[in-house]
Amino acid sequence: MRHTLPIAPQFYVTAPQPCPYLEGRLERKLFTALQGEYAEKLNDALSKQGFRRSQNVLYRPSCAECSACLSARIRVADFEMSRSQRRTLRRNADLKREATSPWATEDQYALFRAYLDSRHADGGMADMDIFEFAAMIEETPIRSRVVEYARTDDSGERELAAVCLTDVLDDGLSMVYSFYDPELAGDSLGTYVILDHIEIAREAGLPYVYLGYWVPGSPKMGYKARFSSVEVYSAGNWQDLGNPEDYSSELHPLSTDPIAEQVARINLPDTRPTKG
Repeated sequence: MRHTLPIAPQFYVTAPQPCPYLEGRLERKLFTALQGEYAEKLNDALSKQGFRRSQNVLYRPSCAECSACLSARIRVADFEMSRSQRRTLRRNADLKREATSPWATEDQYALFRAYLDSRHADGGMADMDIFEFAAMIEETPIRSRVVEYARTDDSGERELAAVCLTDVLDDGLSMVYSFYDPELAGDSLGTYVILDHIEIAREAGLPYVYLGYWVPGSPKMGYKARFSSVEVYSAGNWQDLGNPEDYSSELHPLSTDPIAEQVARINLPDTRPTKG
């Protein structure tokens, strides 16, 4: 018997596990597979509704009593750099950008390991080996790029400083995962990579740069609120972030709607064949 994939994506919920952002919380994710000929359409549509991609999966937080995680993006046309961000650009003016197809290298993995060991040694990715790293980079059914930032030392050797796995959406760039040399933390490379992606999006005529999740109360995610023209996806709409202090990460038993209601409100792309 021949089996075919269902036309409409099927949504599932993960089992609760410790939250990586807020201590003492449990996270739960709503997710669906990203595969087939309509993968790009689905990724574009769901990214606009707060979902993120991880390899061949699209997911969105759906925690039982917490709604702190908010998908964040920058409006490129309205973005204005702060003084400190201008200093970051000048400080890293010698970095050269190189965008390639999503292919993992040993240099990337060495940088990735140094970054994790320094900043996220107790995180969920801490034990990722080179094969799992390669899967993270290479297993993508959509248009993705690896953007590398490197310097040339006095001997002419190329020194990799930062890397970002980036998806190209129909309305922007999605920064799936970025990492950098922890010994260069004083150069604000995380900020620099975002600033450069804003410039890439501007040059390409794309209106948004998607940053992933901003979590009020999480020091790890606080830097995202320091960019101007940031929007967050909340209650089914994108809205200006405004004052970050106005957001709460408090638990509430009614903060998240039942899964069935969440799925019913997801707008799926039209995958009907066009008439010739």
